[in-house]
Amino acid sequence: MSEQRARVVFLVRVPEDRTGAFLAAYEAIRHQVAGGVTGHLVDQVCRSSADPEQWLITSEWSSLADFETWERSPEHRELVRPMRECFTDARSLRFHVHTQTPAPV
Repeated sequence: MSEQRARVVFLVRVPEDRTGAFLAAYEAIRHQVAGGVTGHLVDQVCRSSADPEQWLITSEWSSLADFETWERSPEHRELVRPMRECFTDARSLRFHVHTQTPAPV
């Protein structure tokens, strides 16, 4: 049996005066991750409609092991450092994808 896909969720706070730097840092790394990190499937960055300093970053992976391998790598720490420097608070949650609706046609 193959491993289950995984969803990783980061809830972060970014002060409004750091929003530009945060989004620039995300933009600088997203294509590198999407095109070159084993197991990465998709990610999103979302801003709260009620609190402009609350952000949600989600990513989907072929397996949780793929994400954890990437997270432990020195390349990961260096690549995400500019983005993390914008956070005043961060929380990470990890899930195995249990089921989902079919993809839209």
